[in-house]
Amino acid sequence: MRDRLVRAVSRARGWRWVALAVAAAVFAVFLIAQRQSVTVSYGQSPSSGAGVAEGSAGELGDATVPSADEMTALVKAQPVVRLPGAVAHWDEQRVRAAAGGEDIRILVTPPGLDEAERARVRGVEEATVRVIGTQVTGGSYRATADRLPEWRAQFSTGDVTVALVTLISALRKVDAPAEPAAGPQWREPTEAELAPVVTELRRTGRHIGPGATLDDVPQTAATAFPDNRPLVVALARQPYGKALPHYGRALERVFPDTPILVMYGDWIEYSGPRAADFAELAAVTFYSQSGDRISRYAYPQRNILGAYLSRVTDVRYAGLFDRPLPYVPFDPLRVGLPVLPWLFAACVLVFLVLSVRPVARPSSRRRPTAAPARLAALTALAVEQSALTGRDSDAALTRGLTQLAAARTALEEKLPDRHVRRLLDAAEAELDEAGRTMPFKGYRPGEYLRGELS
Repeated sequence: MRDRLVRAVSRARGWRWVALAVAAAVFAVFLIAQRQSVTVSYGQSPSSGAGVAEGSAGELGDATVPSADEMTALVKAQPVVRLPGAVAHWDEQRVRAAAGGEDIRILVTPPGLDEAERARVRGVEEATVRVIGTQVTGGSYRATADRLPEWRAQFSTGDVTVALVTLISALRKVDAPAEPAAGPQWREPTEAELAPVVTELRRTGRHIGPGATLDDVPQTAATAFPDNRPLVVALARQPYGKALPHYGRALERVFPDTPILVMYGDWIEYSGPRAADFAELAAVTFYSQSGDRISRYAYPQRNILGAYLSRVTDVRYAGLFDRPLPYVPFDPLRVGLPVLPWLFAACVLVFLVLSVRPVARPSSRRRPTAAPARLAALTALAVEQSALTGRDSDAALTRGLTQLAAARTALEEKLPDRHVRRLLDAAEAELDEAGRTMPFKGYRPGEYLRGELS
C-alpha cells in the first residue's frame, strides 16, 4: 500500500511540472504573437497604392512652354497669357471683382508639363498667378477645391473660378467673397445624343465619344463591382459654361440596377445602385487625394478610371454599404490567441493545486498525534533508513536517533508534553533530511507516516 501511495505522489509531481511547462510555453507564444500588426479592415484590398515615377503613366503631354524670358515678356505685355494647349477657364467678372482693381497677371499653361517645364513657369516672377493645367498657384499659396461641385467643375470643364478667387483674395490679404460655387448645371441628353450611347452599351458595355482618350475598361472593374460589371461612357472634356448632359440619370432608366460610370474629361460620375451615398463617398475620397495630381498632369482617361476603380475597391473592402466581403482564409493563430490567456491561467492553477495539496492535507492529520505512537512510527522509519543509509545521510540519521532517544527518555520520566513534541519535531526534521538522500522514494517522514496509516 505504501509503495502505491509513493507512486501516486510521484505521478502527481510529474503532472505538476508538465502543467508548469505548458503554461510557460503558452505564455511565450502569447508574447511573441503580440508583435503582429492589427488590421482594422474587413479584408486586404487588392488595389495598388504604390507610387509611380513621373512620366511612366502617360501623364506627360505633348505641349511645351517657351523659355522663362519669353514668358516673362508675354506676361509684362498683357495681364492674362494663355499658352497653346491651356485648358483652364474662369468667370472673368468674378475674378476681376476679386482682384479689386489691382494689377493681377495670370499665366495659364497646358497640363502634362514635366518638372523642368514647370520650373520655368515658376520662374516667371512677373506672373501673380500661375495655372498649370487646372492647378492654381501664386506666391507661396496653392488653391485647391474641397467640395464636390468645385471638383466637378474643375475636372469636367476646366473651371478654376473658385480657386482663382480664393488665391487672389489670399494674396491681397482680404476675405474671399462668400458667393457659393454652383458648379456646372445638368441637363437631360437629347434622343440623338442618347441613342448611340445605348446601342453601344448594349453591344460592348462601353461607349467612347469623340475626343475621349479611353481605349479600354480596366480589369479592376470586376473587383470594384463584383456583383454586376459597370457600364462605362467616356466623353471628352466638356465646353466651359455649358450644362452637362446627365447620361447616368438617363441610362438608369434603360439599365436598372446596373452601375454606370460616365467620364466627362477627368471627372467620373457614378449612377446606379445606392448612388445617393456611394457616389459622393467614392468621389470625395478619390478626388481629395488624387485631384491635385490629376489637375497638373494630362493622364489618359484609362489611368484615371483605373485609379477610381481601385478607390471603389478600397471602399468596398472597408465593409461599407453591405457589399459582399471577400473570402478570408482561416487563421488558427488569430482564432487561438484569445484562448491562450485562459489556458495559461488553467495550467498555473493546476500547478498550484498540485503543489499546495500536501499543505492542504498536512501530515499531522495522517500521522499519529499521540507522542508514544509518533515515537514508535519515527523509530520504525529510522530503523528502515539505517538499512539504506550512506555516507551522505549518516550524520542526519545519527542526529535523528539521538533526538528519538531523548524523546523516549522524556516520555519515561513524564516530562511536559511540549518538551516531548519539540524533541519529536527535531527528530522528524533530521529523518526528513536523511530521507532526501535515500536512493529510494518514500523514506521521508511525511510520506512514510501516511503509508503507515494506510
